[in-house]
Amino acid sequence: MTRQQLLEQLARPLIYDVAIIGGGATGLGVALDAAARGFSVVLVESHDFAKGTSSRATKLVHGGVRYLAQGNIGLVREALHERTTLLRNAPHLAQPLPFVMPTYKLWEKPFYGTGLKMYDVLAGSAGLGNTEFLSRRQTLEHLPTARREGLKGGVKYWDGQFDDARLALVLARTAASRGALVVNYCAATGLIHDEGKLAGLHCQDRESGRPFELRARCIINAAGVWVDEFRQQDGHAIGRPVQPMVAPSQGVHIVVDREFLPGDHALMVPRTADGRVLFGVPWLGKIILGTTDTPRGDLAREPRPFPQEVEFILGESARYLTRAPSRADVRSMWVGLRPLVRPQDDEGNDTKELSREHTVLVSRSGLVTVTGGKWTTYRAMAEDVLEKCFDRSLLERVARGVTTNLHLLGGDGLVAGRPRISDPPGLHSYGSEHALVTALPGADRQLGGGLTEAMVRFAARHEYARTVEDMLARRWRLLFLDARLAGSMAAETGAILEQETGVDPQTEAFKELAGLYLEMPT
Repeated sequence: MTRQQLLEQLARPLIYDVAIIGGGATGLGVALDAAARGFSVVLVESHDFAKGTSSRATKLVHGGVRYLAQGNIGLVREALHERTTLLRNAPHLAQPLPFVMPTYKLWEKPFYGTGLKMYDVLAGSAGLGNTEFLSRRQTLEHLPTARREGLKGGVKYWDGQFDDARLALVLARTAASRGALVVNYCAATGLIHDEGKLAGLHCQDRESGRPFELRARCIINAAGVWVDEFRQQDGHAIGRPVQPMVAPSQGVHIVVDREFLPGDHALMVPRTADGRVLFGVPWLGKIILGTTDTPRGDLAREPRPFPQEVEFILGESARYLTRAPSRADVRSMWVGLRPLVRPQDDEGNDTKELSREHTVLVSRSGLVTVTGGKWTTYRAMAEDVLEKCFDRSLLERVARGVTTNLHLLGGDGLVAGRPRISDPPGLHSYGSEHALVTALPGADRQLGGGLTEAMVRFAARHEYARTVEDMLARRWRLLFLDARLAGSMAAETGAILEQETGVDPQTEAFKELAGLYLEMPT
């Protein structure tokens, strides 16, 4: 469907069952679940799908080792179940990944190893591999660049990894294949109330400025760290002011070449100098180092790292690698804002209890807000959102579980676990749709970084791509892997996009953005 056809469909005077604000992991997950249950669904996203936090994760599909240490057994068990579901339904975008935790003190191996054995027990039949106690020699076989001085051994365990932005795109496209109308670059600008009840929303196409009015029985606010903007609009309209529920925190990731951590095993440091977990993860031919957890007062669309965060990651890496990466070795840096939730009840009042990592609230007018959570449990979060809608009689109840065995586009007929997401980017990310890509003009014309002209054309025709950033940041992850190379490819990529879409691909803006992903904070 072309952009014009999307907008014409958006202009039709329908009353949808569900209207969703936000095209990140949570909103797209709800759109797919609702559409798969037979509801009529519309979703609008002010920027590109997964433009915010949902493209800036550590790329892990995990049960949450740190939650196990906190004693949150229920959350870990649910996440482990959802991990297996995701790996089964999107094998082209998610895979098992072995992690090694090097130990430098005698007590660390039995202490952490016992905890990870519990991880195996909780996973049960959904486990990806058994936890193993490693000798010093075995640890160095898996992590050849680990610091040798004082190394006692290690512990090996299994989790998963994935391509977050491409998974978001596949969720959008799978939802659309089930009848949902999903539109990026269409901003929700206001809520519509009738006699104190929420009835719809106003939105505007960001390219043309064309306004739209959407009516729906159920409005879901899934705007991530920006959910409070719509909660406050809703509270003002019905005369019930609300307290902010999001306290944003930022996580910084640094990308370096594979030579710093060669092989197919990820590095996990269970306790850094500030008590956090540090990962070194092989991903698409590079290594991701991170992450931090720093409170942030603003809600920048392109947040940048603080100087101390970069120094922290590089400094902690130096404690565990024989050759520590320096600032000059950084190929890209990105920052994601986490929507940490201040616990509240449905009336917006603070409460001391929070039973889950994510929160779903329904206001007196009927606005359903969901925030918090993590990528691994996006599907379970979507089910919880719809259960809340059923409980409040916003929708007629339909049995849950319809997405448990629903293969996402490109994932049908594939064997889980192959090919590896740790390998350099290639056609494997398209899964069973790869033949559709290679059939397009330019399949043999390489633009750089594994990207072909045909891939750009496929993104414009089938993956909602409008700008160079859409293409080189999220359809093809080059901005997150090598920002300098991405910037050098902007003009050629933009020319192809402009042929396909007829609109300005914002090439110069992307070049400036690529520079930011390399700019060291001072």
